[in-house]
Amino acid sequence: MRITRRQFMAGAAAAMSAPYIFSRSALGADAPGASKDRLNVACVGLGRRIPGHLKGLTLRLKQNIVALCDVDETKIAAARQIIGDDGAKPKAYRDYRKLLESEKSLDAVIVSTPDHWHAAICTAAIRAGKHVFCEKPLAHSVAETRRLSELSRQAKVITQTGNQGSAAPTLRRSIEAIQAGVMGDIREVHVWHPSHGWPCGIDRPAGEDPAPAGLDWDFWVGPAPMRPYKDGMYHPIKWRGWYDFGGGSLADFCCHALNLPVRALKMGYPTKISISGTGMGKESFPASCTVRFEFPARQKLPAVTVFWYTGGEMPPERVTKDLPATFRKIPYLGCMLLGDKGDLSAGLWNDECTLKLKGEPKFRGVMNHEALKDIPHTLPQSDGQLDEWVSACLGGPKVFSDFDIGGHLTEIGLAGVVALRLNRDIEWDGQAMKVKGAPEAAALVDLPCRQKWQWSS
Repeated sequence: MRITRRQFMAGAAAAMSAPYIFSRSALGADAPGASKDRLNVACVGLGRRIPGHLKGLTLRLKQNIVALCDVDETKIAAARQIIGDDGAKPKAYRDYRKLLESEKSLDAVIVSTPDHWHAAICTAAIRAGKHVFCEKPLAHSVAETRRLSELSRQAKVITQTGNQGSAAPTLRRSIEAIQAGVMGDIREVHVWHPSHGWPCGIDRPAGEDPAPAGLDWDFWVGPAPMRPYKDGMYHPIKWRGWYDFGGGSLADFCCHALNLPVRALKMGYPTKISISGTGMGKESFPASCTVRFEFPARQKLPAVTVFWYTGGEMPPERVTKDLPATFRKIPYLGCMLLGDKGDLSAGLWNDECTLKLKGEPKFRGVMNHEALKDIPHTLPQSDGQLDEWVSACLGGPKVFSDFDIGGHLTEIGLAGVVALRLNRDIEWDGQAMKVKGAPEAAALVDLPCRQKWQWSS
C-alpha cells in the first residue's frame, strides 16, 4: 500500500520542517543532464566510499566533479588529491544547503555520509531537481525511508541506491533462475556477517574530548540528538555501531544481502521479527545477535524465513555443511538460499552466486551451470552501479536499484533494528509502519530529529 499524497506531505513536513516544493526540473520540465554529454556532479560526504566514486566519475566516465562537501575539512583535502590537478577545480563546501543554493549548473549529487544524514540531504537534492545516488542504506529510520521513496516517485529525477551487487551479472542471472523454478520452492534464507570493529553492546562513554581541528562536530551530529565528541568512538567509521547514527551490520548490509532473495522471491514486509543475542538493549548494536524475519506466503510462493546472524553467530551445520567441498571452508560471511531442488550460495553482496542442485557434489557458478542453459536472459546487463546511474541521468536506460527497491530493502533491515532497540520480538505491520501492540515503538519507527541543519528552501 502506498501512502496518499496528503499523508506523505504531512509526514514529510513534520520530519523535515519544510514543505515539499519542487523545482521546475524536478517536475520533469527540464530534467538535468537530459541533453548533455556530461553531468555536473557534487559529492556530499567524503568518507571511505567516495574515492572509488571520484575515480569512476572522472577517470572512467569522464564526468565533471563541480563541488565537494564535508563537515570535516581533512576529507575535502583528501578528495582533492584523488581528483588531481587536471581539469576544473571543484568548489569546497561545508554546508550542503549552500552547495545546492550556489551551484546553478549542478545536475546530480552523490550522498555518502553517515546514515543519519541520508534522508535530509537526498530530500534536499531531489527537491532542488537533482539526480541522486545514495549509498546504502537509503535512510536511518523506517518512516523517513518511506517518505524518501515516495518523494522519489513524485520527482522526475534519477535515483540509485548504492548496493553494488545489484549490477552483478550473477545476481541478475540468479533471479532469472529462481523465478524459472530451478531451485524449486525456497523457504529459508541465511545471512551471516562477522564480528566488526564498531562499538557494540555498550552505552556511550562518559566525558568529552576536543573535536579535531577542521571538524564541525555539531554539524556532523546534525539531525541526531547532540552528544559530546569522544576520540575513537564515532568519527570516522565507528559511527556505524551507534543507533543514533547507524544501525550496525543489519542496517549496513540489508540492502546487499537481502537484495537477491527479496527481488527473486517477491518478498513484501515481514510479519514477525524475533531476536536473540548478547549485549542487547544498549545505545549501540548488539555484540552478537540473530534476527529472524518471517515473510508470509505470496500468491503461489510459500512463506520464507530469513535468518540474520552477526557478531560471530553462524547458521546451523545443516545449512553450511556442503560449502567446504567447494570453498575448502565455510566462508566467514555469506548468504544461502535453501530450495527444494538445491541451494544457492550468493555471498554477502549477492555477487558471488553459485548453485548446487540435489545430487551434485559441488557448487558451480550460475553463469555456466547447465541447469540454466535454456532459461532466457530477460534482465539487462550492467557495467556497474555508478555507470548505470550516470547513463540513466544522461537519458539512457532506467536503473536497476532506484529508491523504490532500495527503500524497500532498507525498511526491512530497519524493522529488524526496531526489534533490537525494543529488545524483544515484535509483530510488524509493514504497510502501516507499526509494531502491533507497542505504541512506544513509534519513536523508533520515526526518529525525532534536530531541525537546526535541515534544508528549508
